[in-house]
Amino acid sequence: MFNTIIYEKKEDISIIYFNRPEVLNAMNKLMWNELDEALNLAEKDSEIKVLIFTGKGRAFSSGADLKESPKRTKQEYREYLEKLQKVSLRLIEFPKPTIAAINGYALGSGYELALACDIRIAAEDALIGSPEAKVSSSVTGGATKLLIDLIGPAKAKELIFTAEFINGKEAERIGLVNKAVKSEDLMKEAINMAKKIAQNSPLSIKLIKKLLNIAKETSLNSIMQYEVEACLNTVFSEERLERIKEFEQRKKKKGEG
Repeated sequence: MFNTIIYEKKEDISIIYFNRPEVLNAMNKLMWNELDEALNLAEKDSEIKVLIFTGKGRAFSSGADLKESPKRTKQEYREYLEKLQKVSLRLIEFPKPTIAAINGYALGSGYELALACDIRIAAEDALIGSPEAKVSSSVTGGATKLLIDLIGPAKAKELIFTAEFINGKEAERIGLVNKAVKSEDLMKEAINMAKKIAQNSPLSIKLIKKLLNIAKETSLNSIMQYEVEACLNTVFSEERLERIKEFEQRKKKKGEG
């Protein structure tokens, strides 16, 4: 179905693998198009509750495929960048939770895609960074804002200006990733996290994620008004009634025990 990615469904979790291991999963135009298609599949599938992104082989993704760059006209490059931005923004605003399981190299636009995910879990020996300044390029995928939100402006500038890579342990220390684990435990940890999330109400998570995203740029008063609407949408849903019933049944069983 796909040439540059693998789309795998495991019960209520979708795992999307970057699958160009021979070039450390460098991202080309086709990969961005296929990622867009994969997001379509996951969004339309009501059984899917959480998405996990990771890479086949020795890398999450080494970033943009530089072999394609010299072949593009300026207009073609603009169209490529606009597609990249569109898919990145879609990922940031995606209605279902997303997890980046960062194995090996996560550089440039590959690293930026990980930033667009809701949660990042990295292998301790992963190498993460923005090499753009070394090759006279610039960051994309909303990374300038996403980085500042995660680690503050000073640290964001340091990482981008120096173009130095950090490992998973250091990324955890500065708050760039949620957790760093041994490489052999990476997917197990990501799947366990996804399962914990998948147990909860998809409607609640969808609305709360939207709240968390807009909270960064919206006044407290506006956020609090939206919170009222989000809460009303959830508590009057059919799922709410079912979950309350299940909760009462569990309480009753505990009482009987």
